[in-house]
Amino acid sequence: MQTVDASSAVPKPISTANAPAAGGHYSQGVIHAGQVYVSGQLPIEPNGTHRPDADFDKQARLAIRNMLAVVQAAGSSIENLVKVTVYLVGVENWPRFNSIYAELLGDARPARSVVPVPELHYGYLVEIDAVAAIGD
Repeated sequence: MQTVDASSAVPKPISTANAPAAGGHYSQGVIHAGQVYVSGQLPIEPNGTHRPDADFDKQARLAIRNMLAVVQAAGSSIENLVKVTVYLVGVENWPRFNSIYAELLGDARPARSVVPVPELHYGYLVEIDAVAAIGD
């Protein structure tokens, strides 16, 4: 795990092998002013393996786990999630996503937006980003 001074005025990029590497000119996450901003996480295996043909449940679980891996690498936790944004292909997947999300987040109830979209990169069905506080 990377140790970063959360009070620093300069944004600090986060990188963890527990989530897929950034696929473009961005960081997995950035710490600034006591928060971590997690870039959109697709359901890509941490080793970079793509499985866009996986069923929705597997995709949702993996995208959430990737998001949480970046949060944890920044020194935060599921309990410190402040805001989550979810992009879903197919509004019919919303109830299933909500069930999986509730299961994996447990008692944590950050603010959340769910945005139905026509398509996502690589043909995936879900992408998730987040903001979490660092510290108590």
